[in-house]
Amino acid sequence: MPESFFLVSKEYPELAVDEVVTLIKMYDRFAKIKTISNLILAQSVTPWEKVAKRATFIKISGQLLRKMSNVFFDENNYSILFGAKSFMCKAVNLSKKEIDVQEIERSLGNMVSTFCNAKVSLDDPEVIIYMIFTDEENFFGFSTKFMPQKRPEKLTKFHHELDWKLTRAMINLAKINDDEIVCDPFCGTGSTLLEAQSMGIKAVGIDFDERMCKISKENLKVNNFSGEVYNNDYEYMYNIKFDGIVIDLPYGTASKVSEPPKKIMKEFLSKIPKKTKFAVMCKKGFDENIKLNLTKKYEIYRHKSLTRMILIK
Repeated sequence: MPESFFLVSKEYPELAVDEVVTLIKMYDRFAKIKTISNLILAQSVTPWEKVAKRATFIKISGQLLRKMSNVFFDENNYSILFGAKSFMCKAVNLSKKEIDVQEIERSLGNMVSTFCNAKVSLDDPEVIIYMIFTDEENFFGFSTKFMPQKRPEKLTKFHHELDWKLTRAMINLAKINDDEIVCDPFCGTGSTLLEAQSMGIKAVGIDFDERMCKISKENLKVNNFSGEVYNNDYEYMYNIKFDGIVIDLPYGTASKVSEPPKKIMKEFLSKIPKKTKFAVMCKKGFDENIKLNLTKKYEIYRHKSLTRMILIK
């Protein structure tokens, strides 16, 4: 069975690892997964590109060819370069050992050059050969050219709106599959709708503020995205077909609702249809005394006076 590797950012280490693991398991529930710090190894029928296309915090990813005891590999592995015009070698040291990364990259690059016609390119290689060193074992793998998705544009946005990276991660952690629909009952300027659409996921939004609905629609239109936006109270979700909910609940000065945000949080969660999967972001403390069978909680520090929580079910 093919084996892939994913090295994730340490910006939100637990969340980043869980996001990739969730996606792998969503696409292939029989996948075998192992994590070494922020390195994720997966034996799965799902191509690594499919996971990398959706995951937010992946730094590098590719196909794992085989484990290695040193930096050298046999001629059979050079088949990955057949037809490629350019390549580069990249050594990644995740171990506590001191490793001369530049020398390893140079030596392997020279060796590869003697077996194929591909030329070294540090700017735009067709194939990247990876050597990954950990305290447990070392790995050899590669990735072909992979173009990141174009970021959605926003004609109008606000400083307090949900960060796009966390928005994408929440969609993934909520296990919203490619053929499903995500709903944001407090859609604001449309962050959730835009990120979902950029991943090929259908999205629908609700907001009681008519101005926010207009902004969401404009932001969708400028990206040529479809998606309904309803000017209504969040309970209008009962009239809409969807498979999961992803929201950043209003709080403090970011909220224009008449009721206290903490009360809205409690009431909203109590009204989410049973068995609905969701990812909810809220201010820390709003999640207290909430009786839900959550699968995971994440604490997101923003600044000294604000910490957010992400609740997953």
